[in-house]
Amino acid sequence: MKIALDPYMLRDLPMREMVRTVADIGYEYLELSPRADFMPFFLHPRADDDKVAELKRVLAETGVRLASVLPLYKWSSPDETERQAAVRYWKRMIEVTAELGCPLMNSEFNGRPEQAAESEAAFWRSMEELLPVFEREGIALNLEAHPDDFCELNDPAVDLVRAINEPWVNYLYCAPHTFHLSDGAGDIAAMMRYAGDKLQHVHIADTFNHKASSGLRYILNPPGTPARVHQHLDIGQGEVDWDAFFGTLRELGFDGVATVCVFAWEERAVESSAFMLERVTKELAA
Repeated sequence: MKIALDPYMLRDLPMREMVRTVADIGYEYLELSPRADFMPFFLHPRADDDKVAELKRVLAETGVRLASVLPLYKWSSPDETERQAAVRYWKRMIEVTAELGCPLMNSEFNGRPEQAAESEAAFWRSMEELLPVFEREGIALNLEAHPDDFCELNDPAVDLVRAINEPWVNYLYCAPHTFHLSDGAGDIAAMMRYAGDKLQHVHIADTFNHKASSGLRYILNPPGTPARVHQHLDIGQGEVDWDAFFGTLRELGFDGVATVCVFAWEERAVESSAFMLERVTKELAA
């Protein structure tokens, strides 16, 4: 099992300093997430040969290893021009990931819920183009359901991943999305068991149940807005059932990637990341 840190709260540090900070906190693994100077959100990668070589050097110097690379591109966009651009960005980032010697990428479906059928059709067009590239480079792929995506619920997302029908394409359960992942109260154990052997990756952060208090936990204006609300907090600061979360991982014999992805505390990023590493290590070693 790999316990990794998503260093998004450290993204404004130079790459070398960011990796050294991850090492100093005590993480052996890093999940490389979007940052403006290397892999921006929804834009072509900025990583050239020099930047890739720099990252490889500092990883070698610190002993930190890449558990996964997490790009976000609109590969399920119903807009064909936007989709084609996303596929180009994916191809370049797959090349970069291979050069870094990382065997895994993970991402979201990145379509639109109000155009779910059109987004899924776009997703399959992108898969037809990209699956051979992943396979050629020997890179696996983990996918997650996300609030405000064309596939927001756990079980349909697992079904979609299974429909890709490749052993190296698997499912990522994101704990801070728990209360968006089902129409009910967010039964973590049931959702993880549904994923079964496809559950190869988890994201770990806490969140509040936006459905509580008759849906009035958060009051959004204007009334009826389709905005999705969730947090990425330290364990214990929200309402995720961590006994169920970690207990089910142990029950399933989980042996994939567990990524700490707290985003809420940039002013105490090191303290938060250290706390999460200690807690996750304790739970997953039990």
